[in-house]
Amino acid sequence: MRATILISALVVLAVCVSANSMIAYSTSTTDIDAGAFAAPPPSTLCTQGERVIFSCPVKKPAKIVSVCASKDLTSDRGYLQYRFGLPGKVELEFPKDRNGTQQKFQYTHYFRARVDLTEINFTIDGYQYQVFDTYQGEEKPAISEQGVSVTAPGKPKEVSFVCRTKPKADYTDLQAVLTTGQQ
Repeated sequence: MRATILISALVVLAVCVSANSMIAYSTSTTDIDAGAFAAPPPSTLCTQGERVIFSCPVKKPAKIVSVCASKDLTSDRGYLQYRFGLPGKVELEFPKDRNGTQQKFQYTHYFRARVDLTEINFTIDGYQYQVFDTYQGEEKPAISEQGVSVTAPGKPKEVSFVCRTKPKADYTDLQAVLTTGQQ
């Protein structure tokens, strides 16, 4: 009889240890799985209440370039801003003042079969900035490139920061809101 009680006790103990191990394993794999499904890093510097005109992470340095607008952007209302940096650490925001921003940017769009070129241009202290979204389908292979180029005053060579992934872009109404350049 004592042997039966001892065996029963060992079985109960083994079941308890096994159950605790399963709970610990389940918890640890749940933590790992939850990490695998964590939200991707942000790809915009626009706030939730703003419209994303253009935004993408650039290859080098590991930063984000964004052109953000107020939801009510028109030619005489709302604002447009360029931002470069990381969430919580924006290195450049242009213009700082959100009044009359539409006059500080120029929009150019050229489209024909297999070619689509979009640019948003502005100048800060003589530095020329060009947010670009290009598709050259006539090239073999086709070229699709997006990002921002900066040209220093008096320098012919530009520095480009190319998007690491396809940008989030919505150029709707920009032609009616901004002055347009010729191309």
